[in-house]
Amino acid sequence: MADAESEATTEADAAAELWFNISLAQWSLHKTFFAGELDNLDFAKIARERYDIGGVEYVNQFFADKAQDMTYLGEMKQRAADHDVQSLLIMVDREGNLGDTDAAARMQAVENHYKWVDAAKFLGCHSIRVNAAGQGTAEEVAKAATEGLAKLSEYGKQADINVIVENHGGYSSDGSWLAGVIAATGMDNCGTLPDFGNFCMERGEDGCAKMYDRYQGITELMPYAKAVSAKSHNFGPDGYERDSDYHRILKIVKDAGYTGWIGIEYEGSGLSEDEGIKATKKLLEMAGREVG
Repeated sequence: MADAESEATTEADAAAELWFNISLAQWSLHKTFFAGELDNLDFAKIARERYDIGGVEYVNQFFADKAQDMTYLGEMKQRAADHDVQSLLIMVDREGNLGDTDAAARMQAVENHYKWVDAAKFLGCHSIRVNAAGQGTAEEVAKAATEGLAKLSEYGKQADINVIVENHGGYSSDGSWLAGVIAATGMDNCGTLPDFGNFCMERGEDGCAKMYDRYQGITELMPYAKAVSAKSHNFGPDGYERDSDYHRILKIVKDAGYTGWIGIEYEGSGLSEDEGIKATKKLLEMAGREVG
């Protein structure tokens, strides 16, 4: 019994040595949520009881019609509090393109996001994650995205909510392009959510046709980071992620002075969602301690 207690203490001490906190992105369980096997209201409980994780990153798709339902949001907030879990951010999709080159469509997209800023504020989050998508040349979309993000950030600033952009395909997966857009907004509450993956700029029939260097991209995005996403897909028998060098990436993150939350976002198929989350957490803890 003493050995078991000693082992548990050692694991707890090791976790305490991390220079960042580990959160759980709801997308890690997207297959289970979409299948109706999990309820959004139980997400905080799952994070705490199944994975011993104290921070959650919601995905608006799992409560898309509840952004202004204060009773529902109140229940989400209460359940997070009941399990001593912090609500960190809402990942917002399907509300229009903030980089739309059509001014009217872009403004509509901006206004569509207002309710999620309000919901994030109510839940106690620090940010909403948005997309800087649009059609046109890199220069045209950059100009439009700068304007759209700046406008949304003005609204977010009133609520003390950050508007953060993830490298999420297209131009946004070009680290230099996205960093330039964020800088051009001139808003200190507009930042990035660097994702360890998501650096495919163009997809082809057999996968990614144009890939941006992930290590360069993360380096370029980290100066503006207000959250970080530990994307994982494929694990080898040694427990390491095959596509991303977690030691190298975490050193980039640490060297940028970041000590906030890093969210697990497992998106692979080789392991179950449950196993993938646990494998990512274990790797983050191991690599985090070694880099630290």
